[in-house]
Amino acid sequence: KLGRVFTGWVQRSFQSTQAATASQNTFAADDKATSPVAKDCLVCSYNEWDPLEEVIVGRAENACVPPFSVEVKANTHEKYWGFYQKFGGQSFPKDHLKKAIAEIEEMCNILEREGVIVKRPDPIDWSAKYKTPDFESTGMYAAMPRDILLVVGNEIIEAPMAWRARFFEYRAYRRIIKDYFNQGAKWTTAPKPTMADELYDQDYPIHSVEDRHKLAAQGKFVTTEFEPCFDAADFIRAGRDIFAQRSQVTNYMGIEWMRRHLAPDYRVHIISFKDPNPMHIDATFNIIGPGLVLSNPDRPCRQIELFKKAGWTVIQPPVPLIPDDHPLWMSSKWLSMNVLMLDEKRVMVDANETSIQKMFENLGISTIKVSIRHANSLGGGFHCWTCDIRRRGTLQSYFD
Repeated sequence: KLGRVFTGWVQRSFQSTQAATASQNTFAADDKATSPVAKDCLVCSYNEWDPLEEVIVGRAENACVPPFSVEVKANTHEKYWGFYQKFGGQSFPKDHLKKAIAEIEEMCNILEREGVIVKRPDPIDWSAKYKTPDFESTGMYAAMPRDILLVVGNEIIEAPMAWRARFFEYRAYRRIIKDYFNQGAKWTTAPKPTMADELYDQDYPIHSVEDRHKLAAQGKFVTTEFEPCFDAADFIRAGRDIFAQRSQVTNYMGIEWMRRHLAPDYRVHIISFKDPNPMHIDATFNIIGPGLVLSNPDRPCRQIELFKKAGWTVIQPPVPLIPDDHPLWMSSKWLSMNVLMLDEKRVMVDANETSIQKMFENLGISTIKVSIRHANSLGGGFHCWTCDIRRRGTLQSYFD
């Protein structure tokens, strides 16, 4: 009996060893089949102004009003709170969406005529309800790829986001990102927050713009430091230096995660503004060229000397021309400065904003005029509606 046990143990050990060897051989074959990262990776972008070759443009299709939760209330104007309370979880006005969709289609056509490859996220039913162990919500849209994706070199970073309505927004981009990954890009998903109640100050006291100014000046925001969270649009790139702001959707833990993740090749700097409701940096501080930055005169940068000492030119864009009665459910009029640089000498700008067109022309930058007023209403300008995947250029340092 003891002999049979021993013989059986030997046989099982031999079979186990054979299986392990086969498994190793399989992995070895897979290793050989895996191609190395291409030298000329399709994904490569270091700043906001090198010649643009490929871009993701968002979709307005199926866009839904987010439920009126505490984080949405903290990021929207009081005059629209009734709109959110009434339509949260439902479609944005159909006629308005139809016009926005047409505007973005024309924008894509113009980009392609300018020689830029355009990719689009997948259409998704954002009205579907979902539930996690910590919250339940409906979705919003895949209109603003700049909010959720940050390209640094050949790496695509998926932001964790901070609004519950945007928790599953990444799903619209997964097909595109997998394609880029299969062609050599790096792909990183930042830690997904639970978005439990502890992430938000449930008693965040917002009753007026004056309240918001006081709270922002005190460094108090609706998002807490319970766990890392950030929107990609709170970061803006200038080669080795990346600038970020603490905002209603980006906390210090989120910025610190980015700092550690990108070190030592990149330096992440925190900058702040006199802004009663900070959310996304690119309608406040938009870097448009080497040594050239647009700085919102209504929201002055507290660290502007850093740029001036480095020899940068700081330009204050003119007052926006958008009418007071035009709906801007999730943004301010300063989307006029939320422009997309196609290269150092070409900029995509709103066709209605003649003042800023003149400013660019005085700088020797030709303007490509596109009307996206109805698309603006969903919360973004040209920079927000896009995420540049490839710009022809190399990694430089502009602050040494």
